[in-house]
Amino acid sequence: MAGLHKSDFQNPVINWVDTRLPIFTLMTKEYGSFPTPKNFNYFWNFGALAVVNLFVMIATGIFLSMNYNASTANAFDSVERIMRDVNYGWLLRYAHANGASMFFIIIYTHIFRGMYYGSYKAPRELLWMSGVTLFLLLMAAAFLGYVLPWGQMSYWGATVITNLFSAIPVVGNWIVTLLWGGFSVDNPTLNRFFSLHYLLPFVITGVVFLHVVALHITGSNNPLGIDVKSEQDTLPFHPYYTAKDSVGMAVYFLIFATIVFFIPNIFGEADNYIPANPLQTPNAIVPEWYFLPFYAILRAVPNKLLGVIAMFGSILVWFVLPWLDTSPVRSARFRPIYRWSLRLMAVALFVLGACGAHHPEGIWVPLGRVAAFVYFAHFALLPVWGYVERPLPLPESISKPVLTTRIFPRGGGGGPLPSGAAAKPMEKV
Repeated sequence: MAGLHKSDFQNPVINWVDTRLPIFTLMTKEYGSFPTPKNFNYFWNFGALAVVNLFVMIATGIFLSMNYNASTANAFDSVERIMRDVNYGWLLRYAHANGASMFFIIIYTHIFRGMYYGSYKAPRELLWMSGVTLFLLLMAAAFLGYVLPWGQMSYWGATVITNLFSAIPVVGNWIVTLLWGGFSVDNPTLNRFFSLHYLLPFVITGVVFLHVVALHITGSNNPLGIDVKSEQDTLPFHPYYTAKDSVGMAVYFLIFATIVFFIPNIFGEADNYIPANPLQTPNAIVPEWYFLPFYAILRAVPNKLLGVIAMFGSILVWFVLPWLDTSPVRSARFRPIYRWSLRLMAVALFVLGACGAHHPEGIWVPLGRVAAFVYFAHFALLPVWGYVERPLPLPESISKPVLTTRIFPRGGGGGPLPSGAAAKPMEKV
């Protein structure tokens, strides 16, 4: 029949739908026969885990919003009612709250993998930039959600973080007033934050769609960081990587369930179980753990405006990473200087997290400044490494290191086999 798509599915129902709306053909092409590098390791599971976690957060958030009251008089009590009186409300709330922490664990690992294997390099610049945009949107959604329980840490965290915008010359105070909906953090603020927190996950879903489209246009990177040269370098996504992702998801849900059922408050602050009180400041106003490195960068700079610039700059610098890195080699496996620089940067982030969790006094102040210096030095020196670094030899193809025995240097993938050497089948070790 004219105008209908030709469908190869044998099931009559699926065939009938697919001829009129070829969604099954699209899914088969993009998630079935889609050619994928054959040497993925388990770091490539985290993209799929992030999507699953997003769906968990949206589903639990929708049900929580049905019982939440976005007013300063009732917000705290409505959360307590969810925990005590709503059927399985405690499960929804704990899954949603801990899901945010799980999300950031997944995203931080996903970003580090992208940096380590050079997934930001050409032709994947827009793919990388859309991922950084997702990270910023996720941080915004997490901050807005943290305010909603309207406990002590929620209230004072909102007050401190929104006040940072007052450091911006000329328009700073106007931005703060706009966020507050008045002249202090109050009922209009909570209403604004609830509306935006409900909206952002759907915006994130749209950007995720663009992120996946960009991935399928440019193709996936791989641990060797070299381009696919033939069909021998690839495998169909299904069943090989659907099975591998399923293993990752099983481990993820096992860890997630352990946290929710046995240690649900491991990431929480005790002060947030106290109703918000504008007249009583907590002993320590500490953001959630996933904000701590950037909070420490803010405190490492004595000047408020420069501190805000440094804090936002520490993330915005990721946008220009594809152009800062001048090396033609992608994977850190073949880049000894870059590999150690990236590891030092990761250690600096952990140190900054520890500094952000403590009062800005004693050893934590100079330690935070040294760690912030190391963090920014990594990005400042990237153009230099591209010129002075001598990368290890790259393999001829993705399939050769997979299918042949070759003793590679530590951290390397090896070069071509010596002249006259025969390729041997991979032996079990």
